[in-house]
Amino acid sequence: MERNHREDQCNEIEALDSIYCGELEVLETEPLHRFKLPIATTEYDPEVETEGLSCKLVFTYTEKYPDTAPLVEIEDPENFRDGYEKGLLEHIQETIQENIGIEMIFSLVSSAQEWLNCKYDELKNEAENEKEAAKRHQEEEERKKFEGTRVTVESFMVWKTNFEREMGITERKEKILGETRKLTGKELFLQDNTLNESDLKFLMDAGEPIENVRIDESLFQNIEDLELDSDDDDDEDYVPDEK
Repeated sequence: MERNHREDQCNEIEALDSIYCGELEVLETEPLHRFKLPIATTEYDPEVETEGLSCKLVFTYTEKYPDTAPLVEIEDPENFRDGYEKGLLEHIQETIQENIGIEMIFSLVSSAQEWLNCKYDELKNEAENEKEAAKRHQEEEERKKFEGTRVTVESFMVWKTNFEREMGITERKEKILGETRKLTGKELFLQDNTLNESDLKFLMDAGEPIENVRIDESLFQNIEDLELDSDDDDDEDYVPDEK
């Protein structure tokens, strides 16, 4: 018996209207049935334009449907990214080829719904990753503010030189060095009062009471007998060993 495609089509539309509780919208009945059904992710809210994915699938029966594929279009896509419409239609065509010969609109709608859910999960994961990346970037920037620039010996010496120049320290140092002459050894000795007490301090550190220190006067008894050629030493023209 030859299959009555028209009757099969009418029965399927009636079943779909019952399943989708009035969401099915019939656009044409002659010469071919044409109708649309909405699909959307659970997060979709018409009042919040940025949430979820949504569109309407428009189906047109071919004359020998379901033995031949129906025509499918997408209307009113919401929050679709570039390539989503093409991707969804390709996915629906794959499902059509798997169901040729049987009423398939319910399967097509369910498959399209699943595709939208997967895409929106990808979008949510991408948004979450971007959020985490932005948070890590912000934390890194804050950490850098507290860390500052790492200091090396070279960078510190450059900073020190510039700082002293800007504060006038270098100029004052140069001025002081210019005004200060180098002292002779004798002048350094005379200026250092601590040298006068160095011998006594040595004895005291050794545990010798200061009152026990005795001067050997014999060292000074015959000082007049010493031959001191003071005249020769005082003579500006004196030359040693020259008679």
